[in-house]
Amino acid sequence: MTADSYLATTELGPFATKLGIAVQEVGPTRCVATMPVEGNTQPLGILHGGANAALAETAGSLAGRAQALAVGASAAVGVDLSVTHHRAARSGQLTATATAAHLGRTIATYDITIVDDAGRRTASARLTLLLLTGTR
Repeated sequence: MTADSYLATTELGPFATKLGIAVQEVGPTRCVATMPVEGNTQPLGILHGGANAALAETAGSLAGRAQALAVGASAAVGVDLSVTHHRAARSGQLTATATAAHLGRTIATYDITIVDDAGRRTASARLTLLLLTGTR
């Protein structure tokens, strides 16, 4: 599924939009999303850790929503997120790649790697999602 066709039915939401997150590729097994460092820094001039977490959760959640749709569920909601920050980012763009670690009918787990423009890993994350059925 292309990012364009998927996003035609799925909104990123105001928070991800405010952070400048853009989706390059999305499907049940993988999602690639980008985010600028500029505008998302903390007072020391480096990327805010919460922005890293938001990028990771957005990438994993979009893949999880695609998995939810594939198994007949209506939504995917995060139940656990763990982020390890490896190196500071001061400028440029970050790319998050969420890769499925487990895909089930009720639970999906994604490993997310975040790299800078030079391809250096800046953070690693793991996101577990609950796939909901019915309407809420």
